[in-house]
Formats: sequence, C-alpha cells, structure tokens
Amino acid sequence: MILLAALVLGLAVGLGMARLRGQPYQLPDLRHLWLVFLAFLPQFAILYIPALREQIPDLWAGIFLTASQAFLLGFAWLNRKLPGMMALLVGAALNFLVMTANGGFMPINPQTASRLVPQEVLEEIPIGSRFGLKDILLDPQDTRFEILADRFLPPAWSSYQVAFSLGDVFLAVGVFWLLIQPSKNSTEPKRILI
Repeated sequence: MILLAALVLGLAVGLGMARLRGQPYQLPDLRHLWLVFLAFLPQFAILYIPALREQIPDLWAGIFLTASQAFLLGFAWLNRKLPGMMALLVGAALNFLVMTANGGFMPINPQTASRLVPQEVLEEIPIGSRFGLKDILLDPQDTRFEILADRFLPPAWSSYQVAFSLGDVFLAVGVFWLLIQPSKNSTEPKRILI
C-alpha cells in the first residue's frame, strides 16, 4: 500500500512539476526492467492466485518471495545512478535481509497484527504460522532483525490498515524521488530498455 501511494503521488507530483516547467513528463530511463517483472511474477502467483497459493508449501513460498526480493535488489543496483534509486536499493536490501533471516517471509508481531484482524481471528493463528499473504506471525524475541519487520501502521483513523516495514518506507521514498525528478533531456524522448 505504501509503495502504491508513493507511485501515485510521485507520478502526480512529477506530472505537476513538468507542467509548471512547460515540459512534457518523461519516465526515467530505467534499464533491465525485466528484473522488475521477475520480481513481481512470483509474488503475484504465490500471493494472489488462491489455487496456486494453497498448493505451494510454505518452504517454497518463502524461497520464491526471497528470490523476488533478490531480483528487485538487482534491478535497483543496475539503476543505482538514477535519482532515488539508492533509497530503493536500501529498502530492497532491508526487506531481503529480514525476510531471508526469517524463513522467506516478512515477520509481524502479534501486537501489530491485532490492529489488522479481530482478536478472535488472531487467536486462531499459531505463532510461527503465515499471517495474511506474505507475513509470518512471530513474537519479537523470536524474530531476527525485528526492527526491520512489518511493525508500522497507518494512523488508527485510517480506514485502510496495513502493516509495513522500514524497508518499505525506503522503497516508497525511492520510488517517489525517482518519479518526481525532471529528465536530463526534455526534448528527446527516453527509451525504456528491457
């Protein structure tokens, strides 16, 4: 959710700034965009196709999710000279670290999870089990790199509640910064290399 908000806001601000300058808005010259597709594909398949999600054991789901983060890391590294990409690289590295250290899933503690689901639902989920689509429910003392876990939440008054990590914050800042930057040469269209 935080990444989607950064994407929409970054595009809106970038378009607005380009309009104020009287220039057309141009996307950054991203290289190796196929890595983003490889990063997204396993997450989409495992997380959003219910029949597939039920057939893939947690061990393999964790491996696929970790590989997804590795592809995103590679993409960020190969594009590291673009504005905002270093923040994106740091965010991807933080998420990769905490997910790899915790079996391939993003850890979330019961206190944070209690803001996302009713207490009676949470009581049915054993500690160490998958929570939601990509998380694993772990006590803080049993979580490696707990400070990097999904521990942040929007304000309580927000109608949409979702947990996010410090890595997600860096990813969002990187995406936003990347999309608001003016292109180096506004008269020549940029190519997206894949």
